[in-house]
Amino acid sequence: MADSLSTSLGEEKEKEKEDRERDSKAAKTEKNKEKDGVTETLGFSDKNGGSKGKKRNLSDLSLVRFITTELTRGYFLEHNEAKYTERRERVYTCLRIPKELEKLMTFGFFLCLDAFLYVFTLLPLRVILALLRLLTLPCCGLSGSRLLQPAQVCDVLKGFIMVLCYSMMSYVDYAMMYHLIRGQSVIKLYIIYNMLEVADRLFSSFGQDILDALYWTATEPKEKKRAHIGVIPHFLMAVLYVFLHAILIMVQATTLNVAFNSHNKSLLTIMMSNNFVEIKGSVFKKFEKNNLFQMSNSDIKERFTNYILLLIVCLRNMEQFSWNPDHLWVLFPDVVMVIASEVAVDVVKHAFITKFNDISADVYGEYRASLAFDLVSSRQKNAYTDYSDSVSRRMGFIPLPLALLLIRVVTSSVKIQGSLSFMCVLLFYLGMITLKVLNSIVLLGTSCVFVKEANMEEKLFDPPPSAVSSRVNSRAHRTKHVHISPQQEPTTDKGGVSLASDISPPTNVAESSAPTLPKSDSDTFLTTPDEDEDEKIINADTGLEGDGLKNRTPKKDLLEIDRFTICGNRID
Repeated sequence: MADSLSTSLGEEKEKEKEDRERDSKAAKTEKNKEKDGVTETLGFSDKNGGSKGKKRNLSDLSLVRFITTELTRGYFLEHNEAKYTERRERVYTCLRIPKELEKLMTFGFFLCLDAFLYVFTLLPLRVILALLRLLTLPCCGLSGSRLLQPAQVCDVLKGFIMVLCYSMMSYVDYAMMYHLIRGQSVIKLYIIYNMLEVADRLFSSFGQDILDALYWTATEPKEKKRAHIGVIPHFLMAVLYVFLHAILIMVQATTLNVAFNSHNKSLLTIMMSNNFVEIKGSVFKKFEKNNLFQMSNSDIKERFTNYILLLIVCLRNMEQFSWNPDHLWVLFPDVVMVIASEVAVDVVKHAFITKFNDISADVYGEYRASLAFDLVSSRQKNAYTDYSDSVSRRMGFIPLPLALLLIRVVTSSVKIQGSLSFMCVLLFYLGMITLKVLNSIVLLGTSCVFVKEANMEEKLFDPPPSAVSSRVNSRAHRTKHVHISPQQEPTTDKGGVSLASDISPPTNVAESSAPTLPKSDSDTFLTTPDEDEDEKIINADTGLEGDGLKNRTPKKDLLEIDRFTICGNRID
């Protein structure tokens, strides 16, 4: 009996184990079915459903099912809304670039035209008034310590430079230069033209410094210590520079004239293709807002200079064909083609530069306001420069050599004989004066509107920058150990030296009683540093990153960029 009971109990236990194993297997199969159901929607099985996939029907793995899945699968763009919104804004920015760029180009063109007409209209009158003052001094006596005001001295120097350079230019034979260049091969002329463009940029970048050095040397107060070589050496350097630059532009105009008169127009096509090479050299480089501003000024100067060169080419060709109006229509298609290629290259170049560097199209409005600020500030009583010189520093456009060449071409192309011809010349001169005055009035009113829109009125009352105060501030930045956070407002240290940013001209607070002016929104924009530079900690003594000092390298204000604007200034 005992053995039978023990065997029955053992059998019952074995049955219970078998039931448990059967239940666990059933639960596992249900879980595998659920997992297989998820993977079947994707068209393949995972590791857990590997055993079940062997029993799956082979029709589920057919090519028809794969194609059906590819045709019916979907996705939702709103899952990455920020990315696609940014891409759409880039497209809108590229579409806005032509309009905003041409606004800036048009405004800059009339600024250059105003400075260019000044040489022909108001400068001769100002020189005559200054000379009359010199002649009447023995009768009227000295009313002050100066014989002439500084502005009058600069005007007289400009007049003397123009007269001497024109007399030197009269010995240059334009016809001989034309035939000498025409005898060269096409590829040689292409290389020469590229070399002339580079030389023109170098001359323009250094020429305004030569003229500024002459003006300051001639008007520097006598009580200061003599630290220059004299007025006459500076004057001779200025005359030599203007003459050489005028010869350089004449060679450019002659090469362009040869390209227009060539039979197959191959040279003109090569010269136009040179503009498109400029796209390759600029769009794939890193640009900041200040660098783009410099390049925009360079493009304005280049476009205005090309217009004057085309005018010279048309005058020379019309003279050769006895001023036949029919020949003007022969030149018209080539002129339009050159201008259209220049505009197209500028639009494409700026559109891709703003796209690759994430720069908004609104930045061109800030550039326009900065140029307008120069015009408005030059009309104030405390102005420290003439407007034509301000345009020269900002854009690299020096009107003296170009005006000298145009006078040389016009006087050699147009013959003035008889009283009627002199009356026509007088009427033409009065017309240019009228155009200059109207252009100045319209530009001044438009500039005031731009300055008000940019909230830059308070900068008009800032004192002009001085070399001594800027030197003091630079030394203070190197010696003072002051922590300035990126979002902290400008403060003043214990020594009385203002630690403001480069927006306002550097002045010593202890020596100046002018109140501190608030920063405008436009100024904040013009000097907005990059995010990466805000996180850097720069040691002012070593120039390296460190934890000791936290003076950040200041960004240059757009209003302080005044030289070397036509040499590229592209920072990789």
